[in-house]
Amino acid sequence: MSDKPTNDGQRFDRLPATADERQVSGRATRREVLDWWDERFGIPPETFDDYSFWEKGKGKIWVLRGDLGSPVRIEALGMTFLRTRQKHWKPTTNAAQRFGRLATKNVAELDREQARRFARGEDQELDWDGDWGYLVAAHELAGEREPLGVGLFLHGELQSLVPQGRQRDL
Repeated sequence: MSDKPTNDGQRFDRLPATADERQVSGRATRREVLDWWDERFGIPPETFDDYSFWEKGKGKIWVLRGDLGSPVRIEALGMTFLRTRQKHWKPTTNAAQRFGRLATKNVAELDREQARRFARGEDQELDWDGDWGYLVAAHELAGEREPLGVGLFLHGELQSLVPQGRQRDL
């Protein structure tokens, strides 16, 4: 048996601060997570100063306001935040709804009918000049931009990634 640290799907492990501190191969670092949110959505790294990041399972990143000792063997911690062990990192619906108001890039502002279709989980054509890939879908509500969730924009089509159990007919 190897003494090298490995990922344990039954345990939360704090993300290492930097690549120099990484012990588990393939595990994202806090710096990489902060840089990704900044580069993809324009959310400044200091937004997350009071948060700690954890991996449980392969590439399932959770965020917690505050901190704990690491590792932690519990069922849940904070909220799911990001999927990292795939070619393109994917934010969760929870993360988009919680932090999407701060996004300055890759936010598709949907009109009322587009927002309704998105909330129902429907894919739709979208005339949008932003980057392809994952985005925050939002709609103006009571004069404020309200993030609805995560969409995937490819080839002129917005795919709604609202989980089936959270889809609504508005």
